[in-house]
Amino acid sequence: MRRTHSPNSSAPRRRRSRGARRPLVLALSVLVLAGGGYAAFGLRGGDAREDDRDVAAAREPLAAFLGAWAGHDARKAAGYTDTPDGAASLLTSVLTNLKPSKTTIVQGEGARKGEGEVHFPFTVTMAVPGAGDVTWRSAAQVVDSSGTWKVEFASPVIHPELKPGQTLALKSMNTRAKVLDSQGDPLRAESLTGTVDPVSGKGTSGLEARYDAILSGGRAAAKSVVVADRQSGRAVKDLTPAAGGKGRPVRTTIDPRVQAAAAEALTGVEVNAAIVAIDPRNGRVLAAANRPGGFNRALEGRYPPGSVFKVVTATALLEGGMKPGDLAPCPKFARVDGQRFENQKQFELPAGSTFTDVFAQSCNTYFVNARDRLSDTDLRDAAQAFGIGGSWDVGTTTYDGSVPVSTSDNDKAAATIGQARVQASPLVMASIAATVKSGTFHQPVLVPDAVKKRYRAPKTLDPEVAGRLRAMLRTTVTAGSARALKDLPGQPHAKTGTAEFGSEAPPRTHAWMIGYQGASDLAWAVLLEDGGSGGADAGPVAARFLSNLAR
Repeated sequence: MRRTHSPNSSAPRRRRSRGARRPLVLALSVLVLAGGGYAAFGLRGGDAREDDRDVAAAREPLAAFLGAWAGHDARKAAGYTDTPDGAASLLTSVLTNLKPSKTTIVQGEGARKGEGEVHFPFTVTMAVPGAGDVTWRSAAQVVDSSGTWKVEFASPVIHPELKPGQTLALKSMNTRAKVLDSQGDPLRAESLTGTVDPVSGKGTSGLEARYDAILSGGRAAAKSVVVADRQSGRAVKDLTPAAGGKGRPVRTTIDPRVQAAAAEALTGVEVNAAIVAIDPRNGRVLAAANRPGGFNRALEGRYPPGSVFKVVTATALLEGGMKPGDLAPCPKFARVDGQRFENQKQFELPAGSTFTDVFAQSCNTYFVNARDRLSDTDLRDAAQAFGIGGSWDVGTTTYDGSVPVSTSDNDKAAATIGQARVQASPLVMASIAATVKSGTFHQPVLVPDAVKKRYRAPKTLDPEVAGRLRAMLRTTVTAGSARALKDLPGQPHAKTGTAEFGSEAPPRTHAWMIGYQGASDLAWAVLLEDGGSGGADAGPVAARFLSNLAR
């Protein structure tokens, strides 16, 4: 009988009888080559002693094990061991982490240690990218188990420094630089900065991944083979210490004060949410906060904008001759080829309401009926003045919005209120507010040094139209659906939005609010995924953000 043990255990086992041993007279040593081949040499014949018979019999499975290892076939190598699952798992981990281009293993002369047990030393050399040729000595016990010789597997077989639960991995020896905010301090926004692998030191997401070569000191960064904890990835011991280089920091436009105000405003929000802030004068991204962290929905999210898109629709209507004081009926319902559109909570406005009134109160039915004033391309063309439809080079991954040409009356009707196929990110909507404030589209930018060429809008916003939009956005705060901001300082201008999504009845909705401060250089957008309505839900979050900045 033999004692059972875990795959990583190195405890000795009791040997079975030797009755089924196969006599085999082979080489005194074996050289295992990269790719899995091995060559026997020093053969001798004749009657062998008992020790020689054991050594010869044990040599064959060990040579096969080492040959498969050198060929980077973990599963095949594990098949020659007494614990194939554990062996395959650890060897796969090592090969995956180190990614050797070549492995050479030299097998030494075996020595019988007891009945049914032979000890073999061997030397491993791996060509590891970034670390060069790494060589170490190890050893294995080969045991006679029920008449079959097997490699007795334990973690030290792979490397003598390995213990159960550990593996070999690569660690960058370069001094990694930081992603910085606009003040030169480390940026505190994980969904923007991203993450770094704790063992390899390589950026795995966000700006850390995009600018890994700069932050880490270059593609040829020196690396060390380390013993690492398999569960946490934490390096336990450096096996091949090396002198590293030094990375260069990446500076962003994020204003730490604005970023902190945005992050604090999202505290306590129970749904996925984002706030983006932009400087209207130049498009610099001042804040991009996400709750929870991880996915950078502030810059990359794709959502129907709902009624905040009415800024673009109003632009198209104003360009077509509409005036803020023109009469604009707002019934409870509107029908387009059998499809019913309605206002939130089915409100209606009294007779005599103006274009400014329906904009400020976010009347869907007026805008749906106003589709007759627009061609199939008018919304797309108006959106171009806000940079939508172009490819932005912000310095990180972004979603830059989409306003397709209308393909039907229903499609156009839904598009006027930011539904159908209209899509935007919080970054896009903050940029729309910034464009109204400045009168000119300035493509947003996060990492100025990395931006080679900013996108230029193919058309500009008419100055008279921009002025009328500003007045309408201010009225939305003082007498409309953005009243949550009415008592705040800084002359906030805003537009609310409630965007339907999905196929449930009643539909689920995203909550939006976008705007800018009339008294300062700040434009912003707030999004609450599946978060209710713009005025009631996004409004208080926007108010907290602006209040935080006013302190």
